[in-house]
Amino acid sequence: MVSFISDHRAKYGVEPICANLPIAPSTFYEHKARESDPNRLPDRAKRDLELSVDIQRVWEENLQVYGARKVWRQMNREDIKVARCTVERLMKSMGLEGARRGRSCRTTIPDNAAERPADLVQRQFVADRPNQLWVADITYVATWSGFAYVAFVTDVFARRIVGWRVARSMRTDLVLDALEQALWSRRGAEGVIHHSDRGSQYLSIRYTERLAEAGVESSVGSTGDSYDNALAETINGLYKTEIIHKRGPWRTVDDVEYATLEWVDWFNHRRLLEPIGNIPPVELEMAYYRLLEESALAACLKLKGLRNTRGDSVSLGLPQLIPKPSRSRFSRRR
Repeated sequence: MVSFISDHRAKYGVEPICANLPIAPSTFYEHKARESDPNRLPDRAKRDLELSVDIQRVWEENLQVYGARKVWRQMNREDIKVARCTVERLMKSMGLEGARRGRSCRTTIPDNAAERPADLVQRQFVADRPNQLWVADITYVATWSGFAYVAFVTDVFARRIVGWRVARSMRTDLVLDALEQALWSRRGAEGVIHHSDRGSQYLSIRYTERLAEAGVESSVGSTGDSYDNALAETINGLYKTEIIHKRGPWRTVDDVEYATLEWVDWFNHRRLLEPIGNIPPVELEMAYYRLLEESALAACLKLKGLRNTRGDSVSLGLPQLIPKPSRSRFSRRR
């Protein structure tokens, strides 16, 4: 209404327009005065201006994919106290919105004739510790120079992407390179369960031999639909929504690779994931290892006190005190 009066005041005048509208001329002049002098704004409006700056910053720092809920949680992590409804209202007025999930796509082609390992996961994508269960899958990106294929390897415990690769073809080398990066980043993975769908790349001789060489136990979905590898499909969906669909169209495969590198770094170190408590994956893993160290140190000090009390000469090292992980539901039954 104020903008309408401003647009027609030169032709009709303020008072004649206000006489036909439910607004007093003094109200219009007050609004115009506030626009020229922010100090005359009410406290709520001043607070909105301050919050708008923080909302814009958080939204841009997170690849412009956060919606109101994630922006609100990130602001709370930064000790900026604000209500969620306020963030929703301001983002709507600022024209900001998060990325929206689209349709999922089918990538890998199942090889029903090939012999495959058993399904050790049974659609239970939970883990008690890092390097207990990995999931792997392939997706694709259309570019002006052809298709780019992207393979991810994700640690289920914290949803951390431990290996990835972008290539121009969907051959075994694609998934092997992603696996090699995962093995390198984790400094080995003996005893890990590696779960995938029934794609021919994951059932190839070269890939299964590399898993066996690294001491990784292979698991393949039994039913043959997307729910067999639901967590990996979720990672693919987030990748498509938050970076591929938002920044496309893509010119070359190299452009996709650089963008994937940026997204994986942001996803692992800064993206808030609701299933793990609205913290980044790296932060959850650091908390896990810190808890292990504190538990081991406490046990060491306790045993040291008992030794001093009893006069024992037994020496126990810190590594001996780290508790071994309990047998999980993903372990093979013997």
